[in-house]
Amino acid sequence: MNFKPFRMNTNFNLLNQKQMKNVQLLATVIFATILFASCSNDDDTPEPVNEEEPLTTLTVTLEPQGGGTTITLQTRDLDDEGPEPPVVTVSRNLTAGVTYNGTIVILNETVNPPENVTEEIEEEDVDHQFFYTVAGGLDVTTEYGNFDSNGNPLGTEFTLTAGTASSGVLTFTLRHLPIKPNTGLDDAGGNTDIAAPFNVIIE
Repeated sequence: MNFKPFRMNTNFNLLNQKQMKNVQLLATVIFATILFASCSNDDDTPEPVNEEEPLTTLTVTLEPQGGGTTITLQTRDLDDEGPEPPVVTVSRNLTAGVTYNGTIVILNETVNPPENVTEEIEEEDVDHQFFYTVAGGLDVTTEYGNFDSNGNPLGTEFTLTAGTASSGVLTFTLRHLPIKPNTGLDDAGGNTDIAAPFNVIIE
């Protein structure tokens, strides 16, 4: 059997080429739209939020230079932001004229065993700073005892000198992401992680 040779219709071929170009163009536009939408969705995806861990217990230990009885100041709030107020204790009065070496330890006691948050604070030292503020006529002076990797104050260690007989409030405040250097709480910025006031007497 003989087959009649097939001759392509030139007009049909041209029409087919135009349609193919249109299809290719349309496919390119659709692909670009899908890609853009995919990227936009990725950008809109919220970053995971790191939940703040509870800081239940802050303990300040004051050891007299040259020897003597150690003084402990502690605030403990085991229900964190619950209805129960923190339990605040000061083991004894300060002695006038004595300089104390101070250390601060913060714990998260909602877990067992308790987590020493101070270690994390010292690891992330450039992001943290303790501040010591005095109110009510209390005669004390403080100096930072340790610093971050940039040479700015950290403050988990310090010295405290008790002046004349007096009383007032001594507050230890931890700021997260403060502006460094600064001149104190007023221009430090950042967020307060914990603020612990203590009624202190010098005798």
